[in-house]
Amino acid sequence: MEVEHNGSIVQTTPTPNSPTDSKINPPTKSNGYKFSLANIEEREYSEQEYKELAKLYDNTFSNIKEAQIIKGKIVAINDSSVAIDIGFKSEGLVPITEFPNIDELSPGDEIEVFLESVENKDGQLVLSRKRADFIRTWERIVKAYETGEVLQGKIARRIKGGLVVDLMGLDAFLPGSQIDIKPVRDFDQFIGKTMEFKVAKINHPNENVVVSHKVLIEAEMQEQRSAILGSLEKGQVLEGTVKAITDFGVFVDLGGVDGLIHITDLSWGRINHPSEIVKLDQTINVVVIDFDEAKKRISLGLKQLQPHPWENIETKYPVDTKVTGKVVSLADYGAFIEIEKGIEGLIHISEMSWTQHIKHPSQIVSMGQMLDAVILSLDKENKKISLGMKQLEPDPWLTLLQKYPIDSKHVGTVRNLTNFGVFVELEEGVDGLVHISDLSWTKKIRHPGEVVKKGERMDVTILGVDVEQRRISLGHKQVKDNPWDSFAEMYKVGTETNGKIVRIIEKGVIVELPLGVDGFVPVSQLAMTQVKNIADQFHISDELPLRVVEFDKESKKIVLSVVEYLKHTEQKAIDEYVGKHKLPPMTLKEVVEIPTKPIEVPPEEFSDTPTSDFMI
Repeated sequence: MEVEHNGSIVQTTPTPNSPTDSKINPPTKSNGYKFSLANIEEREYSEQEYKELAKLYDNTFSNIKEAQIIKGKIVAINDSSVAIDIGFKSEGLVPITEFPNIDELSPGDEIEVFLESVENKDGQLVLSRKRADFIRTWERIVKAYETGEVLQGKIARRIKGGLVVDLMGLDAFLPGSQIDIKPVRDFDQFIGKTMEFKVAKINHPNENVVVSHKVLIEAEMQEQRSAILGSLEKGQVLEGTVKAITDFGVFVDLGGVDGLIHITDLSWGRINHPSEIVKLDQTINVVVIDFDEAKKRISLGLKQLQPHPWENIETKYPVDTKVTGKVVSLADYGAFIEIEKGIEGLIHISEMSWTQHIKHPSQIVSMGQMLDAVILSLDKENKKISLGMKQLEPDPWLTLLQKYPIDSKHVGTVRNLTNFGVFVELEEGVDGLVHISDLSWTKKIRHPGEVVKKGERMDVTILGVDVEQRRISLGHKQVKDNPWDSFAEMYKVGTETNGKIVRIIEKGVIVELPLGVDGFVPVSQLAMTQVKNIADQFHISDELPLRVVEFDKESKKIVLSVVEYLKHTEQKAIDEYVGKHKLPPMTLKEVVEIPTKPIEVPPEEFSDTPTSDFMI
């Protein structure tokens, strides 16, 4: 027999063990009688009949499985959900929020849904329209990835590292590096725009998609790139856009092909960074300097589009021209001045001041300072210009003789001591040299430090002025009269005197005579017998009886002898002398009979001290 259950007609048969043989007529539409299980008395069925009945009942449902997309029919739509019949024993309810196009749907429409579970904890069927849409979209994206199909999407928002793209309702990631072939600095400008993309990467476990717009641009540019590379020639002028700026140069997009302008080819002048010349995204004209076809490297130039600044420079900057420039570099030997972009000149430290002794240009100028100078020389072939600062003022050395005439006396400050003399500052920037031989009329000075200290005031006389060499020769002893005129009479040969030992040298001793003049006593004139070590028998400050044996006014030399003195004295004086200095005893007769020997004077002691380079 047939029974109705949940709107389905189920075929049943009477049990053979039924206590009655009467038949039950099945309900039909013709007799107007509707039969239901509720109207049937409970009766017993055999096991076989029960299985057949259950099988008939199960066949009324579709063959469905969980976690798959199935088709269903909309049964009803209310404010919060949509009831969908998938041919199961109960309908499934899907939240209305999962239907973005709900206004286009109505009961009876067939749609796809995802069967998440045939029965949840409440015994209800669990369906999802959103998941079904996602799976269909995912399948479409996977297929596009495999076939290289181009998809359209809308830029939804910005995130770290790139943008989120609404790709058919699925969020895809667009890295910043995949937006354009040029670096993108403002991501916000793309938000809300609909663009074309290629799927670059798919992560199935995480259901993530990475897309690229750059690959589409590169594909479009490939033909243009090939055309550009095929037509490149040295000297060709092209238009490009500044793509990137580095410390060493600028990358320029020539329309799908990048070229490099090295920092040295940006300007004829000196620059510290390329950003001083160009800006990002700036459109500029460049010239092709070189092209490596194998490595696809293009060397570009910007400065080559401008005339070389050294062209006709001899007419623009003739010698003696006054110019204004900026200090762009300092070296130990001078300062480099930029007169204009690409034209620099050197001011040597010797050309910075007429009078000052400059050791480093930073004493006079500083980086970035604007200053005036004069063109001293021009070497166009080697691109060198010599400049001068001191030439802007009159040369004080030309009038120095008027201020410091020969033999005039002045007072200066000791600025420096050397082995050969003393540098004395007469005024700021004007120094002169007192040679060691001009420090004293009477003393044999080994080093200037014996008589003067740095910073002391010193009386000097102008001995000479060399304007060409910028040198002034000074004298200290010349402040006083030359005493050697009077010494000629006082210390003539044969004169007897006394002297105090002030220095012991290898060949004798230096003694200080009355009036402060030095004399020399050779070792052969110290004793009647040979003296092997002078210091053993003679000491500093010992007083010696002496007789002048040689006087030379020109070389300022006085030579004396103890032996000659003792020849003209008494025995008592001889005994006192030999006793004092522990010499062998001798009689007056023995002393007198000692023959006179030639006297040799060490040249370093009584000749004029050699002049320095300053005096040559």
